[in-house]
Amino acid sequence: GHRLFIAHQDRIIVVDPDSGKVLGEIPGLNRAHGVAFAYEAGHGFATSGADSTVTMFDLKSLRVLGHIMVAPDDDAVLYDPATKRIFTFNGDAHSASAIDAVSGKRVGDIDLGAGPEFGVAAGDGKLFVNLEDKGAVAEIDAAAMRVKRQWSLAPCESPTGLAIDRAHHRLFSGCRNKVMAISDATTGALITTVPIGQGVDACRFDPGTQLAFASNGDGTLTVVHEDAPGAFSVVANVATKRGARTMELDLRTHRVFTATADFGPPPAATAEHPRPRPSIVPGTFTLLVLDP
Repeated sequence: GHRLFIAHQDRIIVVDPDSGKVLGEIPGLNRAHGVAFAYEAGHGFATSGADSTVTMFDLKSLRVLGHIMVAPDDDAVLYDPATKRIFTFNGDAHSASAIDAVSGKRVGDIDLGAGPEFGVAAGDGKLFVNLEDKGAVAEIDAAAMRVKRQWSLAPCESPTGLAIDRAHHRLFSGCRNKVMAISDATTGALITTVPIGQGVDACRFDPGTQLAFASNGDGTLTVVHEDAPGAFSVVANVATKRGARTMELDLRTHRVFTATADFGPPPAATAEHPRPRPSIVPGTFTLLVLDP
């Protein structure tokens, strides 16, 4: 059946996307970030940003199979079907780590030279990742484990979310200066930018509807239509809820899922955390479902 995996603090919550019923959870994470699935191997992988580990679990039973040490601030994670490897993108370490999806063994690291955010797999052994502090995209050869090239997304600043239109070789980068930068994955050329909401985190693309989405912390979901491979227009800014920055898209139903909570005042600033985030009010974590 279809299941939605939601990273939430110290666990992954598994939900039936049709009924909203909680089916189970994967415990023992430390600042849970992302989840990726290697269906052929029957394994899932979840990143813990606070302790540099990846939790490997059985996709059927959700049983934890082991913990893999990667690198500091492992955040975004993806499965590359061409190499049958999991790749984590490690923000503070300025690297990507590769894991064999069958054995769960870490097979190596790629120096990215900048802090990565979200990545996508093209399906043919190419990976693309946003480099947040460079305002750029890097193309990675997944088999050779090296960066092949990178290109600037200017005027985009701090790209975070990333989605791909594989048929037309288009990349959609959500940028913190309130634009989505759309680039050509084949040539590395910036095609255009379109305006989005404030505080974007995730981006997704639906090939069935030719719609790209940006989920924004200001409580909006920006919807962009691919009118043609070189022409894009904003069709809506849908109201969500403050803090609803993360997102998943169900290609079967075309539904968008996002999650947030109610926020209290931020804790006092410390040397370790000079800009603390607002505190989450316990018991207010909410899943939002947006129908097409």
